[in-house]
Amino acid sequence: MRKSVEDYLEAMLVLRESRGFVRSVDVAEALGVKKPSVTYMTKRLKEEGLIEMDGDGLISLTAGGLAVAEEIYKRHRVLTSLLIRLGVPEDIARGDACKLEHDLSPESFAAICRHVGEG
Repeated sequence: MRKSVEDYLEAMLVLRESRGFVRSVDVAEALGVKKPSVTYMTKRLKEEGLIEMDGDGLISLTAGGLAVAEEIYKRHRVLTSLLIRLGVPEDIARGDACKLEHDLSPESFAAICRHVGEG
């Protein structure tokens, strides 16, 4: 899956968990992009069956979108935690985890999870 799709789905999951709802304007703010970019991406995500939007413009993740978002968010949390344990400052660890979470193979991520005791 493309990095941008994963970033959007992860941001939507985090917003839902922190605010209880997801709006396009909040996604734009969270990702540091302009509203037209979010409009374009939400259209694509709807077409791919990863999100739904209600009449008020609130965004919800479908089962498929939620599965992708949860996997990427788990990768982010585990990789951030590992880097912090290795002595990397938290802000740098978070940024580096964002870079790693998309490109790391499932096998390498599983090995990291075993190593740090994450299921």
